[in-house]
Amino acid sequence: MTAVIGPLVELAALFGARGALLGLDLGTKTIGVAASDPDRRLATGVETIARKQFTADAQRLLALAAERGVTGFVLGLPINMDGSEGPRAQSTRAFARNFSRLTELPIAFWDERLSTAAVERGLIEADMRRERRAEVIDQHAAMFILQGALDRLRHVIPG
Repeated sequence: MTAVIGPLVELAALFGARGALLGLDLGTKTIGVAASDPDRRLATGVETIARKQFTADAQRLLALAAERGVTGFVLGLPINMDGSEGPRAQSTRAFARNFSRLTELPIAFWDERLSTAAVERGLIEADMRRERRAEVIDQHAAMFILQGALDRLRHVIPG
């Protein structure tokens, strides 16, 4: 059991035409989780997982995937503004490699440049308190990542 890992567009066919996707914003302390509806129109926040150890984190993600009947995962890949990959991107790729050993569902990468900054700006504009922003930012970043991927998939997989 090993999942296929790669860029979103290259794995689009493996997701099938329908079925929910799980979007992940992998941080060093938390994992923001979002899910799409089965028609892949809208990403909604699910939860923020406080990172403990890989096995516990992965089991929680697999449980969420099973609850929602997802057909794949979308991981935000934190690429630098110049297109290079730094330590955070390498950490995301390592997480995907390890996670791929626990599932057969495809794991796609989606460029998440500036996602957290865009989300924080939106939450500030919505006049959300700093403490509340800290509670929801990772889920919202996962929603932002997944929604971008869903919008792109609409142009790759005719719906």
